[in-house]
Amino acid sequence: MGSSGVQIVCMALGILGLIAAVVTIAVPRWKVSAFIGQNIITAQVQEEGLWMECVVQSTGQQQCKAYDSLLILGSDLQASRAMTIISCMLTVLSLLILSAGADFTTCIENEEVKPKVSLVSAIGLILAGLLLIIPVSWAAHNVVRDFNNPLVAQSQKRELGACIFVGWGGGVLLLLAGGLLCCFSRPHSGGSGGTAKYCSNSASAPSKNYV
Repeated sequence: MGSSGVQIVCMALGILGLIAAVVTIAVPRWKVSAFIGQNIITAQVQEEGLWMECVVQSTGQQQCKAYDSLLILGSDLQASRAMTIISCMLTVLSLLILSAGADFTTCIENEEVKPKVSLVSAIGLILAGLLLIIPVSWAAHNVVRDFNNPLVAQSQKRELGACIFVGWGGGVLLLLAGGLLCCFSRPHSGGSGGTAKYCSNSASAPSKNYV
């Protein structure tokens, strides 16, 4: 049926969203240097991520340094670490559940249970997408707020890095996959089986009365 094709598409969207989430976590490009005002030295670019900060020279050399301690980090960065990691774990778990309950696999042979398993996977993908969009949106809000704050020194102002946009894209992919699964996994077991039973009873009853 068409539901198996939709599930394959959702599986592909979930895998792409997972790749985007891993890139968002691993690559230290959440914040980059803003060359404004007196800060016009472009010989080096400072990049900040979840786990480390890097300095990229104009020659192509890159030096990275991990954050010294978890306790000195801000609450937004700690929450972003937790939410993005949970998002990746939930995405992997949802994809495994989807592969077990999909129509194109035989892990679960009960046709009435498969839509319920797909619905659980859909909810997991939606939650994973929200857990990925929230931290990158939070970080983007902080960057824009500090950029427009006149009390922040120009050398300390940052711009949005590439990982912010990658995180937004990955979150949208996960939400789209979960939404499609929700739409195509509900009306599979209740509607078709019930109508078949009622039609068979109504068709057999008049034949017995006339005979």
